[in-house]
Amino acid sequence: MRLTPATARLSTTGLLALLSILVARPPAGSAQVPESWRDGDLVFHTFSIAAVDPETGEVGVAVTTRNACVGNGVPWVRAGVGAVATQASTRTEYGAEILDRLAGGQSAAAALEATLAADPGADRRQIGVAAVDGGVAQHTGTETNAWAGHRAGAHYVVQGNLLRGPEVVDAVAAAFEASAASGRHLSDRLVAALEAGQAFGGDARKGRMQSAAVRVADAREGMARRSDGETVFIHVCEHPAAVAELRRVHDAVGGTLGHRVLQSFAGSDVEQLKIMLHALGRYRADLEELPRGPDLRVFDAEIATVVDGFRAARGLSTPADGSPAGLVDAETVSALWEALDERGLSREVRRRIRTLTRIRR
Repeated sequence: MRLTPATARLSTTGLLALLSILVARPPAGSAQVPESWRDGDLVFHTFSIAAVDPETGEVGVAVTTRNACVGNGVPWVRAGVGAVATQASTRTEYGAEILDRLAGGQSAAAALEATLAADPGADRRQIGVAAVDGGVAQHTGTETNAWAGHRAGAHYVVQGNLLRGPEVVDAVAAAFEASAASGRHLSDRLVAALEAGQAFGGDARKGRMQSAAVRVADAREGMARRSDGETVFIHVCEHPAAVAELRRVHDAVGGTLGHRVLQSFAGSDVEQLKIMLHALGRYRADLEELPRGPDLRVFDAEIATVVDGFRAARGLSTPADGSPAGLVDAETVSALWEALDERGLSREVRRRIRTLTRIRR
């Protein structure tokens, strides 16, 4: 049993909780590099959004497709610089090349134009660029698969190929614009935009693997533990409902209020625990008898502290060692009965517990 907090606090810096989901870039040949990547061109028929939050300076990309491990190839971000999505006949080098040009002072349009000019396969590419200075640029090659196209707005670009239709990118753009003044984190807004596009059919193919990813970097001081400023990289490498899984992971690990039920545990087992600790002189020792009532059945902060003290006294792990506060596991229960046996109190405590059971029946 663990004490669950009764309240949760959300703030701008609360997104740092998402740091625990940062995924290290997989090395070549690792399990996250699909076998299908070993032969032929790397192709991501997909839809994506690359964006900048002008209030926070965050840059990010969200993407989904009916191919495995899209997060390895399409989304590229650099704190304080911008975001790039490279897809269709995917040339992954576009990510670093365009971001380098942006960092060197080129505009989004100039950086994309210069990179395309050096690429003989440009007609098969689709790229979206959002720069931290507010500039955006896009390219959909003439040899990409229909439906293919793109949309742009203030601080964002949406692009897709081999989609059900233009309504997919329209929905992504509309959802992102609708959240502009909401105060929501950029990662949350990007995932919501993907959800909107997926609801309109997304990638036109069926019966294939699906993946999704969201990647965000933040140049502000104290927002990232990584030296590159990356604060979010959730990569659902394969899942039958990849966008829904992306949302689940985002909200669960980000500590989003409402994702889990906040409650105090209550029940007869809590009452038994308090009786045992009272008999040992650790809980409400100033009282000869514990007062009956609903409060006796609630696992609260007070009893959690008492449990931690008991565990420490018996040489068991505590929050100082990394265990949850108020942990009552089989080891704790065994130690409680051992302590009661040592004082000759087990029989009396068992009698009191049996009495409680009869009364409740």
